[in-house]
Amino acid sequence: MRIAVVDPGSGNLASVLRALDRAAGMAEVPLKATVTRDWAEAAQADRLVLPGQGAFAACMRGLSDLPGMVDTLEERVRGRGVPLLGICVGMQILAERGLEHGATPGLGWIAGEIAPMAPHGPDGTPLPLPQMGWNTLDFEAGAHPLLDGLRPGAHAYFVHSYALSGGAPEEVVATTDYGGPVAAIVARGNIAGTQFHVEKSQAVGLRLLANFLRWEP
Repeated sequence: MRIAVVDPGSGNLASVLRALDRAAGMAEVPLKATVTRDWAEAAQADRLVLPGQGAFAACMRGLSDLPGMVDTLEERVRGRGVPLLGICVGMQILAERGLEHGATPGLGWIAGEIAPMAPHGPDGTPLPLPQMGWNTLDFEAGAHPLLDGLRPGAHAYFVHSYALSGGAPEEVVATTDYGGPVAAIVARGNIAGTQFHVEKSQAVGLRLLANFLRWEP
């Protein structure tokens, strides 16, 4: 299986490759995973991973600046049904637009926009931002194949100050709680994304990646 990890210029790619290699062993899937900024390499992949760190606008601009890449992703993912996993800001740019550093159009593959968080605790005290650290995943058992083998309440590692707002309920398959529900995993057809860093989420992240490698949407 060929995996293209698309690099929009936001870093943290070596740890994604290491996590994919470990997940391939768990899933017993022979894997060749490469980081690429080349549309032609992405066009040959059996699966695509879109990581992202930093701000929505910078990540989307970095992706758009790669010659031919957005058109290739549209054709492969939307046109041919190739599975894609967005990670952190890579998940966010799947939405219709982001409001970080001004309004920026996203890929528009899932409903909603990425808006600033304003979380408060039970006593009304503002919670610190970014939301940083381990938090639970809340979902219904059997909600999505990416969650196979995971139990509600499993912990994943989050770092973010913006989150999906106005998403379609049927596309939000797991949430976390940070002053209220926050979209943690989204999915629509062959497209999925995690707000948390799968590559930093230890056993939970590896299980989700292994599920992604076996996923047949």
